[in-house]
Order: sequence, then C-alpha cells, then structure tokens
Amino acid sequence: MDETNLKQRNLETIKTESDAKVTEPKNVALQKQVGLISGISLIVGTMIGSGIFISPKSVLSNTGAVGPCLIIWTACGILATVGALCYVDLGTMITQSGGEYSYLLEAFGPILAFLYSWMSIIVVKPSSFAIICLSFAEYAAAPFYPGCVPPQIVIKCLAAVAIILITLVNALSVKLANYVQNFLTVAKLLIVAVIIVAGLVLLAQGNTQNFKNSFDGSQTSFGSIGLAFYNGLWAYDGWNQLNFITEELKNPYRDLPLSIIIGIPLVTICYILINIAYFTVMTPTELLQSPAVAVTFGDRVLTPVSWIVPLFVVFSTFGAANGSCFTAGRLTFVTAREGHMIKLLSYINIRRLTPSPALLFNGLLAIIYIIPADINTLINYFSFASWIFYGLTTFSLIVMRFTRKDLKRPVKIPIIFPIIITIIAVYLVLAPIIDSPDWAYLYCTLFIVGGLIFYVLFVYFHFSWTRRIMRPITMYVQLLMEVGPSENEK
Repeated sequence: MDETNLKQRNLETIKTESDAKVTEPKNVALQKQVGLISGISLIVGTMIGSGIFISPKSVLSNTGAVGPCLIIWTACGILATVGALCYVDLGTMITQSGGEYSYLLEAFGPILAFLYSWMSIIVVKPSSFAIICLSFAEYAAAPFYPGCVPPQIVIKCLAAVAIILITLVNALSVKLANYVQNFLTVAKLLIVAVIIVAGLVLLAQGNTQNFKNSFDGSQTSFGSIGLAFYNGLWAYDGWNQLNFITEELKNPYRDLPLSIIIGIPLVTICYILINIAYFTVMTPTELLQSPAVAVTFGDRVLTPVSWIVPLFVVFSTFGAANGSCFTAGRLTFVTAREGHMIKLLSYINIRRLTPSPALLFNGLLAIIYIIPADINTLINYFSFASWIFYGLTTFSLIVMRFTRKDLKRPVKIPIIFPIIITIIAVYLVLAPIIDSPDWAYLYCTLFIVGGLIFYVLFVYFHFSWTRRIMRPITMYVQLLMEVGPSENEK
C-alpha cells in the first residue's frame, strides 16, 4: 500500500510540474518568429510597393529618354544589391535589431546613432509609411472617379484609414502581420507577372518603336541624374528592411543573406521588365502625362479585365505599407531600449509580445505626414535624408574592419563594396544640392543637426523633471495597453 501511495504521489508531482510548464508564460521579449519565406516576403513585399507605379514618370522626366531611364533602373538594382550585401556583413556581425541605428552605435558611438534615430523615427520612417499609403489611396479611389482625379480629401482619408488598419494588425500579432505580408506579396507578384508577360508578348509582336533612338533628348546633368537615382532608389527602398528585425529571425546567419540574395535580384529583374512593358504601349510623352502608369497600361492592354490592375496595385501598396510599419516599429523599439527615446516606446504588449507603443507612435506621425501630401517632395526629402545615413552606415563597415577586429564575421564581403556605396552616397547627397539648391535640403540638414539639442537635454543630462512628467503618463499607458518593459531592457 505504501508503494502504491508513493507511485500516486510521484504521478501527481509529475502532473503538477507538467501543468506548470504548460502554463508558464513566454518571456516578455520579441520572439524569433520570422523564417526564410517570411524574410523574402518582407524584402520583396516592401520593395515592390508604390515605387514602381509612381517612380517611372519621375525617373523618365529626369533622364529625358528611354535608354538612360532603363540604365538608371538597372543601376539602381545593382546599387541596392551591393548595399544589401554590405548590410548582410553588418547584420551577421551585429545581430541586434534596429538596422543602421545598431551599426552606427557600435562603430561611432551614441551621438551619431541618436541623430540617425532622431531623423528616421521622426521623419524618414513615418513619411515613407505616409507616401506608400497615399499611393494606396490614389489607386483605391481611382475606379470611383472615372475620367477625373479623386479629391484630395478622399485620398487623405483613405490613407489615414490604411495607416490605422495596418498599425492595428501589426500591434495585434507578429504572425498575423507575417501572414498578411506573405499573402500580399503573392498578390503583387501576380500583377507584376501579368504586366511583364503582356509586355513581352507585345514586344514579340513588334511593338519596339519606342526603343528606337532611345538616347535622343537625354539629360546628363550632374543634378538630374542624381534626382533620377533618388526616384529609382525610392522604388528599390526596402532592401535593408530585414536588418531592422534581426532579433526576430529564426536563423539570422542563414535567413538574412539568403533572403537578400534571392529577393533583391528578383525585384531588379521585375522592375526592368515592367519598365520595358510600359514602353511597349506608351511613348515617353504619354507615360509622363499618365496619372497612373500601371492603370493606363491595363486600360490599353487588358481591356476586358483592366480592373485587375488597380485592384492588385492596391494589394501591392498595402503590402509595402505593412512591411514599412513592421520594421519602423522595431527601429523605434530598439532606440528607446537604448535610452535614446522615451522608455515607454521600448515596452512590449505582455499578451501579444508586439512593440505596440512604438507601432502606434509611428502610425500617429504617418497620419500627420499625409496632411501636406506632396508625394514628389516627400520622396526627395526622404531620399536625401536616407542616403546621408546609408553612406555613414556602409562607412561604419569600413571603420569596424580596423577598429573592431575582434567581432565575429560569419559573412565577410570585399571591402571595395562598402567603399563604392559610400562614394555613391556622397554623390547622391551632394548632386541635387549642387545642381539645383533648394531650401528643403537645408531644412533637412538643420533638422538632423538640431537633434543634438535634444540629445544633450534629454539623453546626456537626463533631466529629472522629464522623468517626473513621463512617470504618470507611462503608468496609465501601461494599464491601458497592457505593456511592460522587455527582459532585454537596458
């Protein structure tokens, strides 16, 4: 009987321990939930968004002819690939999320990293989110206003709804955001395939008249080529997105390089073939006059089912906005975790394990940026600021080859790659200023440098009165949103 009781007690103990394991909560930290397929989807889904449906006009207007236009698109793809290889080196060497912020912090210290986060979190990331959602709204509203341009108030309201919906999806669940991203990536690849196949068929039928004398009337000024690159690279923007979520990759040493090696060349080939398809049915003048290039292409080539083009472009832009929101939230989260933003933004939802305060902050700023809503100005402003820090980031790779020889480097690219990207970044920053000076570039520079004031006041001196103000706000937000500091909090 004693032996029976002993066995019974042992069984109860085992059951209790098993139940404890089942009910044990997950760590309050970002989880490794992004695999190779989701990584490729994030890169392709973020890159193929609004850019290929907006930028063809801007690239053509700054190059003046079909030949140099196609060369710019090809060069942008090569540049994005080389830049991404530099980021593979950095991302496998420094496996923290946050992208450029983490690399600048490691190479140059907190001041430059803060200035990057200041510019990116306040301007670059939310303005990018706003641009993509405005493009989504333009294509979504177009079928309801045949023959005329949709009213700006309608476009802005639709863009705001898209921002709110995407932010909520990302705040609710990482898996849900990944499922949405994967589905929309497949959808956008379908419309890309339709446009490419239709273009190749027309090309095979002899529609090559727009490719004859393709360099006549081309513009080769220092500044115009720089602006053409700005708009082309805007379409390729997203090649660095996976570096913002390195901590959430299941196997960063494999998934980061493979996602980039597969994703970016695929996007480059698609972009070149899409532009060729556009020129098989539209002259350069017609393309420049088109309010929506992809829709015009569909109206002329896919007449019975031309409605599928705006529908799938809506899917495409929505997917790109989802990817932009996903990574922007991680940048804000990592920056706040390091103490360079208010700590509240580094908190994680204890149930859903998402950085919901950071995501909501990015969404709120994006809604503010849709109010002025001049897409071309936003793109130039965005590109100028971005390439300042892209250049500094690739330069950090060169610096760390000499100053941080102790760091493990699973992927080590030839040093000539970051040298090339750094030189091109300097050109892209200076070319538009030299050729066509604009106050916007000065304002952008002053805004970046002005971040030093906030760094000194709120980071370096860390005034106690700011903590007293934020303490009750943080407490109420924690209760309302069910958020708390992560286990990796600095």
